[in-house]
Order: sequence, then C-alpha cells, then structure tokens
Amino acid sequence: MVTTKKTPQSSKSSAKKSRQSSAAKVAAGPVPPYGDPIHKAIARGELQEMKALARSTRKWLDQVNSALAKLDTAIKKAEG
Repeated sequence: MVTTKKTPQSSKSSAKKSRQSSAAKVAAGPVPPYGDPIHKAIARGELQEMKALARSTRKWLDQVNSALAKLDTAIKKAEG
C-alpha cells in the first residue's frame, strides 16, 4: 500500500487562491488576437484568405460592439 504525505498549504498558496477567487468574479472571455493574423494575411497577399479573415473579423466586431453597448447600458443603470 502506497501512502502519500500531505503537506500544509503555505500562506503564499492561500493568498494566491484568494486573488484567484476575486479575479474569478470579474472574469472576461478571451480576446481573439486579430491584429497579428490580419497583418500576416496582408503580408502573404492571399486574396481569399484576406476576404475570409475580413468577414470573420467583422462578425466578431459586431458581436463585441453589441456586448459593449449592453455593458454600457448596465453601467449607466448601476450608477443610477
């Protein structure tokens, strides 16, 4: 039978967990890195790739702008 020894958590670990739980309350989704892929597509000069990337980016921007408008409305409402 194999036994494992549990070590007590250090205060650093506890402090890190506290910060993580606070950060979790203000979580945001990942932000797609469109700048770099756009610049690389331009450098390659592949027309179909650039068009597809432009469509994809516009769709993403529409979604972000919509979410941002809702966020602004919620902020104004919360401020009173």
